[in-house]
Amino acid sequence: MTEQGPVRLGIIGFGVQGGSYASRIQAGDVEGMVLGAVCDIDPQRREAARDLGVPVHDDYRAMLASGEVDAIVTTVPHYLHPEMAIAALESGVHALVEKPAGVYAAQVRELNEVAAAHPELTYAIMFNQRTNPLYRRIKEIVDAGEIGAIRRSSWLITTWYRPQVYYEQSAWRATWGGEGGGVLVNQSPHQLDLWQWICGMPTTVTAKLGFGFRRDIAVEDEATILADYGDGVTGTFITATHDIVGTDRFEILGDKGKIVVDGSARATVTRLDRTEQEISASVPLEQVFSVVTGGEQLYESSTETLEFASQWGGQHVEVLRNFAANIRTGEPLIAPGSDGINGVKLANAAHLSAWLGREVAVDGEDETYLRELNARIRAEGQFPERV
Repeated sequence: MTEQGPVRLGIIGFGVQGGSYASRIQAGDVEGMVLGAVCDIDPQRREAARDLGVPVHDDYRAMLASGEVDAIVTTVPHYLHPEMAIAALESGVHALVEKPAGVYAAQVRELNEVAAAHPELTYAIMFNQRTNPLYRRIKEIVDAGEIGAIRRSSWLITTWYRPQVYYEQSAWRATWGGEGGGVLVNQSPHQLDLWQWICGMPTTVTAKLGFGFRRDIAVEDEATILADYGDGVTGTFITATHDIVGTDRFEILGDKGKIVVDGSARATVTRLDRTEQEISASVPLEQVFSVVTGGEQLYESSTETLEFASQWGGQHVEVLRNFAANIRTGEPLIAPGSDGINGVKLANAAHLSAWLGREVAVDGEDETYLRELNARIRAEGQFPERV
């Protein structure tokens, strides 16, 4: 790649998120990027966008063909992300999709295939939590084997409180046909991504979901997921939108240490001098009582506390900057678009497991998932079925 002029970004969907991006770009906060055009199907939003002083469109395909943009971002309902990103890439325009990459894995897989056929174009996803220095450092520690092989992970993330009125803002919200799910596709995609980014993808999932458990909605407002990685390694992920107190605690147990994260802001890392299996094998019979009652420590360890300044507010800007830098100079992407399918597969597997009451393979059940999803869309009677 060689240095070129600023990337002209086209924003598809001028709602809260799209408007925020436009403001930050216009303020000069995003290095290497300028606002090229805006698109929205809502006349009132288009009128509001005219104050930005850039071309405004009512059809995203017309914007793609206008020559006014080098790249687009999809700040639209989840189902539309793959469709619009595919159209952009096939038009020679770089694409940044919002999270989640889509609602069902089959449509995201199609997007990934199109992106792979256009390696000259940049395809990224707005996983802004990957810019959090705390989680970046934790990933480095895990990848370097500093806590050994992962044996178990657990994330309790219930800081997503949403009152009933939140779901009543729009007819599409919290529906299978309009939004495609609840807390797993709306509030928790960032944590699902971080979980798999750091701990890897499981092979199977068993889940218990609460559909309209504490809210008058069709989709899930609570989820408990048990993930199986093989070789006895497991993980749990628990989330909800009705816990008014809320907890955010992430633990990763390795055979040579442990990481405990509280509030996505502070982590304690314990490193052991040997594996737990080696420590266990070293305990003689005469010391068993002392060991199990906590009276004797048979190993050396070190404890490190990780804490960084809050990154809220700058994370989205950093992903936009990195997206532009990749286009202009080839800077490695923080969040390649192809990674977006992993969180979608986890959410799909959890839904399907809850619907069918059985363990579900994370890969290989796309057709079953889409059939079951369409059955629920059909029952709602508000939106078209998906293909």
